This record gives sequence, structure tokens and C-alpha cells, in this order.
Amino acid sequence: MWRWSLHKKVERDPGKSPVLVRILLRELEKAESEDLRHVIIPLLHTLLYVLTKATGITEELYRRTYNFCTRLLTLPAPYCTVALDCAIRLKTETAVPGTLYQRLVIAEQNLTSEMYPYQERVFLFVDPELVSPSVCSALLLEIQAAQAQQTPEACMRHVVSHALQAVLGDACHASALQRKLKASPRHALERYFHAVVAAVEQMAGEPNPNREGHLERLEEIYCSLLGPAAAATESCCGDPLQDPQPSIPLPSPHITFHLWTDEEQLWKELVLFLRPRSRLRLSADLEALDLQGLWPDRELARASLLSTDSGIERDLPAGADELPVPSSPEMERAGLQRKGGIKKRMWPPDILMPACWDGPQGLHRRTGMPSGDGELLPGVSRLHTARVLVLGDDRMLGRLAQAYHSLRKRETQKFCLTPRLSLQLYYIPVLAPEELPSCRHSELRELATFLGRADPWYQSTVNTLCPAIHKLAEMPPSLDTSRTVDPFILDVITYYVRMGTQPIYFQIYTVKIFRDLSQDPAEDIFLTELKVKIQDSKFPKDGFAPRRKGAAEGPGAELSICYQKALLSHRAQEVSSSLRATGLVLKALPASDTEGSGPTHAPPSAAPVIDHRYLNVNVMEVVKSSNLAGRSFSTVMNTFRTATIQIQSQDQRLLTLLLDKDSRRTYRDVVRFEVAPCPEPCSGMHKSKAPWLGSPQPEVEGTKAKPKPLLMPINTFSGIVQ
Repeated sequence: MWRWSLHKKVERDPGKSPVLVRILLRELEKAESEDLRHVIIPLLHTLLYVLTKATGITEELYRRTYNFCTRLLTLPAPYCTVALDCAIRLKTETAVPGTLYQRLVIAEQNLTSEMYPYQERVFLFVDPELVSPSVCSALLLEIQAAQAQQTPEACMRHVVSHALQAVLGDACHASALQRKLKASPRHALERYFHAVVAAVEQMAGEPNPNREGHLERLEEIYCSLLGPAAAATESCCGDPLQDPQPSIPLPSPHITFHLWTDEEQLWKELVLFLRPRSRLRLSADLEALDLQGLWPDRELARASLLSTDSGIERDLPAGADELPVPSSPEMERAGLQRKGGIKKRMWPPDILMPACWDGPQGLHRRTGMPSGDGELLPGVSRLHTARVLVLGDDRMLGRLAQAYHSLRKRETQKFCLTPRLSLQLYYIPVLAPEELPSCRHSELRELATFLGRADPWYQSTVNTLCPAIHKLAEMPPSLDTSRTVDPFILDVITYYVRMGTQPIYFQIYTVKIFRDLSQDPAEDIFLTELKVKIQDSKFPKDGFAPRRKGAAEGPGAELSICYQKALLSHRAQEVSSSLRATGLVLKALPASDTEGSGPTHAPPSAAPVIDHRYLNVNVMEVVKSSNLAGRSFSTVMNTFRTATIQIQSQDQRLLTLLLDKDSRRTYRDVVRFEVAPCPEPCSGMHKSKAPWLGSPQPEVEGTKAKPKPLLMPINTFSGIVQ
């Protein structure tokens, strides 16, 4: 609430922005001197958000903030990572004030600009079976009320006004400028908008920006808007005490609301986002490659050929001087390749595993690009950023993991999204009202609780939204979209998707489910938990081995467990045991901060560390004891950690599996199941065809490397704070 109030104060009274920046900067320097690291990242995010919105910030404040960020680079991650991201943005903003605001509005509102063609969209997914209809309606009305005021014309006026005020400063009469822009027709407004964007982007792209030339160029645009005489009169006679500086709002991003009812809905929405509205909006670099027909087979990758032609005419084979018919198949093949060469790949062989999906993708919103991904394929730029935000509990995250795995698997068959799209995932915990006071409240929020422990700013900003969202749902709806709204929930969501740039990676696990050992198993995945219960029903005796003689019938079932024990030395040690249990739970999240398992955060330059990812297995073992009263049974909880495990029922008892606490993902009558880290859909053994010169050789079989695990990133503000 304090952060929201501060940002609203900047928005309502822009003249106080320099004072607020000085206060925040002083608090940051105090935290640095007193080694109060827990407040550095929240204050730094808040300061950067204020600098993005504000105008009239002096160069001295920009320099102080930039120097402070460079001093933080000596700290460990995540402080140095966040500081580097802020320093990169501040360097551009210091050279060309107003650049961050302009790029943010253009990308989020999907405004057409040849100088900055990047586009972003926020996809808000809600499961109607997990979130109440009142919450869905309240969120939808708040989004619609806010976006009704954000027309393309209004956003273009904001960009022009902010750019001119940020550069001209007191010489710009903001009230007269905004009145003139509101009175301008659409075609004139677009002309001014494109002129301002071109001036700012050209200046930001220069290695040594010339601020005097940039100032003269924007003064020309300003004078053409108000006229030379009017501009001079307004700048000389304007009294800031009598005519306060009007505010320039930062529009919320373009958010689309979706009820998640279809398993393929995420894929469909991303494809529709990539599809241009018209051929005019399709940039030239996307036309350079037909991605709809590009298959991931390495033999289909573009290749150059090393010629073995000696260049001597007498070395040509007989008949080589006869040209084929122009329309013949030989002529078509000749235009595509030359015979007698060795194929050389033009990009790395791990092209199927782009950096944005299987590891830390570096800093988001680098200078010149919203997501910092650059070109993944030659001639194809990643101009689109999809920010997928899910609302719900751990069951909703299980569905998201399923969709994410399906998306990655589909990309191995049709390589069309990865080269053109940067995918960012966000999560806001929301529970049903009837589950808030119950004991399931903590059970269904395990992943949100972990994120709150890992990132304190996420805990205080995002995890506290659930009560506010339910209060919003209880308020009477207002259908009047003409009045100015001040939405708290939407503002927090906007702040999260903009500033949440540090991902935490979660291992996805695959489970093979056998209902009949003679048939192929069914396969599914889970993210947080797999619960096993013992059924009361029994399987026909033909399907099981006879029970041991003398074995007493007791509660639970006799289970055969084989797993790879987690050791500090990381050596593989197989453990097999047989025990009677009443149930067991496999959890992917650590129970406390002291445990070494669970998700990890890796610096942008390194791959995510996964050697310490293990499942925490809790087994309710049945212990038999004998005394004078006879035999009795008690249960004891046994806990161990493993990465892979196989469990099979040894008697006539069947098992029931519950994935990610979701009753819709229940498997009954299970005989055996196997759990292991889910590999990348495109990782594994492949053949490398390397023909040898001189004599034919058999195909060289590629060595089978350790499959890369499939990790699902969820963005936070700082990652894991140690």
C-alpha cells in the first residue's frame, strides 16, 4: 500500500517527483551504509518505477542513481543481477530522458511504430472451477473500466507529452501542449507521434548521443505543435504556481481475460497473438522465414555446402556441359544445392532449446529490446513478449505446468513460437472463499508460500492481494466506464508484470502410471505434489504374486519401493525396500528454508543448477508389534529424499494417485508408478550424419548425453534472496 500510494502521488502531482526521487535515493544509500540488504531491492524497484513515470528529473539525480547501481554490482546475486538490470535502463534514460516511458507504452499498447516494433500482452488466466464467479466478474470489470480510457489516441498523446516535457523541462508548457494534442485530428496526432518516437529512438541508438541536437529536434516538434509565437509566449509567461503541471498517466498494459476451459487454450492464444492483424503490420524480418513450415529436424536447417570442384574443366564428368531443361526437377534441385559437398550448420545444434524457455534468459527489457532475447534464428527477431499471469492455487499451477509441457512438446513438432515469442510466467495466489478459513488454506498455497519465503518483496506485494481481491468481489459493481477509476488490484498486477523480471525455476516431474503391467503405461506430469492412497478394493489374484506364508493382514498395502538416494556427494546409490504403508506423499517443494532441495535461482550467465533438486517423500509406514494382548499395528512417518522412485503394490491392494492436489487429475486402480524429473521434450539421443571424404562410412551415432530437465520459470522481483 505504501508503494502504491507513492506512485499515485507521483502521478497526481508530477512536480514532486524530484523530491520523492531524492528521498528514495537517500534511503537506498542509508541501507547500503548500514548493510540493510533486505530493503535494497524493494526500494530500487520503487525508485526505477518512479523514474520511468516522472519528468523533470535532473541529470545529477540520474547520475547518483546510476552510480549507486554500479556499486551494488559487487554484491552477490540477486542484488547484483537486479542492480545490473536497473543500471542498463538508467544509462539509456540518462542519455535520452523519456525513453523508458515511451518504449513501455508502445510495447504494452501495441502501438504501430517502425522505429520500435516490439509488442507485449498480458494474458490473465483464471480457472472458473477454482476461482469464484464474483472474483472473475470483479476483475473483468476493473480491467474493462481501466482500459476503456486507454484508447490508442490517448496513449499517443501521453507519449508525445511525456517525451517533450522530459527533454524540454520548464520550457515546455504542459497544459497548452495537452490542449493542442487533444484538439488535433488523428492523422496529425500520428504524425507528431512518429516524429517524436523517431527522434528518441535515433538518439538512443547512437553510441555518443548529442543532447544539443536532440533538444533542437524536439523544440522543432514543439514549435510546430503550438506555433513559434505561441510556444515562446507560453514558455515566457507560464506561471507554474498558477498553472500546475498536469499529470501524464502511465497506462496499464493491454490485458486479456481468459477462463481456462481448454487444455490447448494457452497455445491458441499465443498463436493468435503472433498472427498480425494485416500484412502491413508484418515486419520484414518475420517474412524472411516461413516458420509455419519449419520443422525441427536438424537436416532441415539451412546449410552451406563446401564444394569439391577443382575448377579444372577436364575434371568435369561427362555430360556436365549439357544444361538441363529450365522447368525440369534437376534444374530446381540445382538452384538449391551443389553436389559433392559437406553440409555445415549455420547455427548451434541446441537451437531447439532456446534460452528463454530452458534457462535464465538474461536481463529483461534491455536497451532496444523489451526482453533482451535478440535473434534466435537468422533473420527473425523476437518482437513479441507474452506475459502469462495465472490466478489460483497450486491446482492452477499444475494446469499451467501441463500447458507449459504441452507447449514445449508441440514446439519439437512445429517450430513456430520459440523464434518469435518470449514467454514470461507470473502467478498470483487466489483461493476460493470457502477455503480461506479452512486447514486447506496452507495446503493449497505451498508454492506461493515458498515464493514469499524466497522473495520478501513478492510476499508483501503479491501474496497479500488475495484478501483485497475478495473484498473487491464483495463490492457492488459499477458499470460506469466514463468516470476516472483508480484501481488498486490492477495497479498491483501491472507493477508485478513490469518489475517482476527475475525467474525462479521449478522442476516438472513426469509419472508413468501402470494399471496393467502387461500394457503400456499412461503418462502425466506434476509440479508440486503427488499423493498416494491405498484403495479398499482388491485386484483379482491372478495379477499378483501369492502372499507370503505367515504374513499378517494389516492396514495399508505391501509396497515395493526402489529409489535413488540423495547423497551429498551426488553419487548414484540405488535403494530397494519392501514395507507396508497406508499412504505416501511426494512433495517437490522444501518444507523449510533450511532444506537444500527445491527450486533454484541462477544468474543470467549460468544455467540453472539442478543437482540439488529432489523429491521429499513422506511414507506412512505400518509397524507391527506383539504383546500379551496380541498383535497391534501403529504408523510412523518415514521421510527420505530422492530424484527418481518406482513403487509397486505387492499384494491385492490397488493405489489411487492424486496429482497437484487436483481431484480432476485422479488415477485409480494403479498397480505401479514411476516418478522421474521430466526431460526436455527435444533432448536425448540423436544421430549425427557425417560422411567421410574418400570412402563411405556408417552413420556415427551420437553419444547419449544426460537429458536436460524441464524447468518452469515463475517470475518474481528478485529471485531467491539468500
